[in-house]
Amino acid sequence: MDERTEQLHELLKAADAAAPVESLDVVAENLRRRFGAETVSFLIADLTGRAVVRLTTAGNVESGRRAERIELFGSVYGHVVRSQQPHQEPVARGQLVITPVTNRGDAIGLLELTLPTPPEEPVLHAVREAARALAYIVIANQRYTDLYTWGKRTTPLSLPAEIQYRLLPASLSCETAQFAMSCALEPSATISGDTFDYALDRETLHVSLTDPMGHDVHAALLASVLVGALRRARRAGADIAEQARQADQALLDYGRGHATGQLLRVNLGDGRVQFLNAGHPWPLRVRQGRVAEVTIAVDEPFGLPLPHTYRAQTLDLRPHDRLVMLTDGMLERSAENVDLGAVLLDSQDLHPRETALALTTAILEASDGRPADDAVVIVLDWHGAHHPADTSQF
Repeated sequence: MDERTEQLHELLKAADAAAPVESLDVVAENLRRRFGAETVSFLIADLTGRAVVRLTTAGNVESGRRAERIELFGSVYGHVVRSQQPHQEPVARGQLVITPVTNRGDAIGLLELTLPTPPEEPVLHAVREAARALAYIVIANQRYTDLYTWGKRTTPLSLPAEIQYRLLPASLSCETAQFAMSCALEPSATISGDTFDYALDRETLHVSLTDPMGHDVHAALLASVLVGALRRARRAGADIAEQARQADQALLDYGRGHATGQLLRVNLGDGRVQFLNAGHPWPLRVRQGRVAEVTIAVDEPFGLPLPHTYRAQTLDLRPHDRLVMLTDGMLERSAENVDLGAVLLDSQDLHPRETALALTTAILEASDGRPADDAVVIVLDWHGAHHPADTSQF
């Protein structure tokens, strides 16, 4: 084991031995000791994706104070998040270094240090390794404390919003050799319960997008039943037609409303794609600089007391395609004034994370900051199939 590997191992070991709320302090102390850093901060990305929040200790959670919020747009922090490249510049007390804290495409936040002198490449490499380790530390420790959840919330959540956000996957982005995907939610003032979910198996990517009827707690509870039914069926090994059938039956048994949705299943080994549309707006596909709706057959929404079946259809997805799934909050009322095709073309060379943010930002601006309906978008870049033996996903 070389020296750098040993130091990284010591950092992870020390963080693992500390209490979950103290793990950030362990990382900070390690970097101060190794590099003489005068200041060390972890800035976590907030729920909007438009700002980062400087985290220190859990005392802020207990006191109820809000943490320092820094807008990403037009800032050096935003540049680091977008480019995923470190940044350094001279400051009054030395050299400022900002490094992305990212795992599998999920931009968790930033690691910021003030070093006494401009660092040479071995030091920068060690800082990047520490940032990578910090990503794993945050992922592991957020299961045990509200610190990271608190940091992501720059405005208080209503009860429906609390329920809605707890239904979402832990990470809003995911990358492998075969694809890159990012999801975004722009909630309305009266929560409509729109949700998304995904899971990655050894050979399969599963994605779902759902939009229940109603608003506020009613919609959030309806979404809970729907997402729970889909997850249970998926985890039991059901195909997407059976997942849809079970979700449909769950809403019928609940008896308090219906929902539209889409289910996507991508075989990572051979590139075959199955798609199911339950009364939902068609997805969009960006291919060779053109945007078009994918006009597949539409089945009945979930939870309607009418005889119907669900069909798993083949979807044409080729390497370098971008598939965009969205809820009707991206299309209706004030959102009608947004040229989604133009936004997609303007952002076609960006990471899915940035395109999803561009789409929800456009909706937010068109509604003067108060969208009438939840707006959810999933952006999936398909790179191409690879045999599982050729990749190291796990």
